[in-house]
Amino acid sequence: MKWKQPLLSLKPYQPGRTIEAVKKQFGLDHIVKLASNENPFGCSPKAEAVIRNFTPSLALYPDGYATELRDAVAQHVKLKPEQLIFGDGSDELIQIISRALLRPGVNTVMATGTFSQYKHNAVIEDCEIREIPLIEGAHDLPSMLEAIDENTSVVWLCSPNNPTGVYIKSEEIYEFLSKVPEDVLVVLDEAYYEYVHADDYYDSISLVKQNKNLIVLRTFSKIYGLASLRIGYGIADEAIIKALDPARPPFNVNAVGQAAAIEAIRDQDFVEKCKQTNIKGLQQFYQFCKEQQLKYYPSHGNFILIEFGCDGNEVFEFLMERGFIVRSGVPLGFPNCVRVTVGSREQNDGVISKMKEFLAAKATLS
Repeated sequence: MKWKQPLLSLKPYQPGRTIEAVKKQFGLDHIVKLASNENPFGCSPKAEAVIRNFTPSLALYPDGYATELRDAVAQHVKLKPEQLIFGDGSDELIQIISRALLRPGVNTVMATGTFSQYKHNAVIEDCEIREIPLIEGAHDLPSMLEAIDENTSVVWLCSPNNPTGVYIKSEEIYEFLSKVPEDVLVVLDEAYYEYVHADDYYDSISLVKQNKNLIVLRTFSKIYGLASLRIGYGIADEAIIKALDPARPPFNVNAVGQAAAIEAIRDQDFVEKCKQTNIKGLQQFYQFCKEQQLKYYPSHGNFILIEFGCDGNEVFEFLMERGFIVRSGVPLGFPNCVRVTVGSREQNDGVISKMKEFLAAKATLS
């Protein structure tokens, strides 16, 4: 077979452990999954009703242009429908952008200690990858600017960043975009945008209006609670959308997901409630970290990255054996950390209790 050579050494994306697999492995009746940054409160009741009562024939293809969803999102972000592109989750949009713009002979700039799929897709397209280390969990924008040259095709930014939860401040992003060459596409991944609670967070819709080389990615998988239906969207100037659209697979957004997402984005009361509950949940973890003198990254996502001063896999295994699935920091580039999704108050109390047990056991051994 004439495979692309980079593909042969590339590992597939490793998702978190499933609830059923952990139940079977450890003989547990109840598992709390806090590993994949899903919404512990599910989706909007209005979206849930649409899913439950969905009646169109499953034998028919979905609307390939996602017309009604496109109009609903356009109304929400107050832009033209032609400024949107939809994907099978924002992961597919990352893949589409990479397929359209990355190739041998060009380079792409990204942080290291960020979402893995930027690099994953760049490897497949066999382009040069320039990785800039984070500084205290944040993008080093000046160094990223220095890495850009005449062969740079795409720059990837994740704000809030996964897995640290640190966001890019308004004055920083404005200055950065003003210095990026106009022929370089900047991808601003805002998967956790709705969770941000900072006064100095930028307005990405205004940024799109001002920058013809910017695309903003958002998703219905996080605060909207529709992860299993895989709906993501990109916001950009019409010229970018028109150029990218031929790389989008036909009928790539399923009919059930389109219908549910329409109701989800209209129910902003549900979104705000989840945001406020998440802020309170983060405080539970901050208090735990302060009491135990653990380093953590103040987060603006629905997760927190905590440093335990030991192999993150050890913490991961300890918690999993006791019914809590979190994400080891080892595959995320933070080997002494674990990333924990913020759950309900009861779920947070439960995993914090087990983390205290882990620390007590480590203290006894030392």
